[in-house]
Amino acid sequence: MNPFETFLQSQTDVKVIDAKTFVSVDLSVSNTSLSDIATDAEKFEDYLENYLAGNNADAAFGGYNEQRNLYKRSGIFNDEESDERDIHIGLDLWIAAETIVFAALDGKVHSFDYNTGIGNYGPTIILEHQIANEKFYTLYGHLSLESIEEIEIGDAFKKGQKLATLGDASVNGDYAPHLHFQIIRDIEEYFGDYPGVCSKKDLDFYLQNCPDPNVLLKLK
Repeated sequence: MNPFETFLQSQTDVKVIDAKTFVSVDLSVSNTSLSDIATDAEKFEDYLENYLAGNNADAAFGGYNEQRNLYKRSGIFNDEESDERDIHIGLDLWIAAETIVFAALDGKVHSFDYNTGIGNYGPTIILEHQIANEKFYTLYGHLSLESIEEIEIGDAFKKGQKLATLGDASVNGDYAPHLHFQIIRDIEEYFGDYPGVCSKKDLDFYLQNCPDPNVLLKLK
């Protein structure tokens, strides 16, 4: 564990969605039960609802450094000029639309945007954090449109304060409702957006720049 990950691990009682019980879920290419439903938001939402009910959980989580078939339907991840991007580098928390999203830590709004198109983030907020000597960012994707209607760049949020609500498939990139949560050390020139899926060629860079969010959240 590097010093930044040790810093993240030292943060306690971090919560980003309004849920009490969690179960991990495998959405990788090895989960063959998803082959016929992964690209259908309605069927996938039914799958997740049944999975949560069967595990007596409020939310399912997972996906960091996970290779997925979810992105094959979208040109965002599969254009002719670059390597296929199919490795997820954030943490997904699958739960119903309109679920409240909280600021993970004290921070301010760095940027926000409505990233449209199938497979994209939909409404997205990025917070900037300066804690002790560490400056970094957290990204919250697949939000509701209402979440970005009233905020402004520079708005301050306290740890655990309501930041947003989750969107549904009509606005969130045509996914079953969930939060894409990502930690970013160097955001470069990105504004209201940052890659959440990468190619195998670029994986080492993104694993370094975007450490596992579960080091911070400590979900089990």
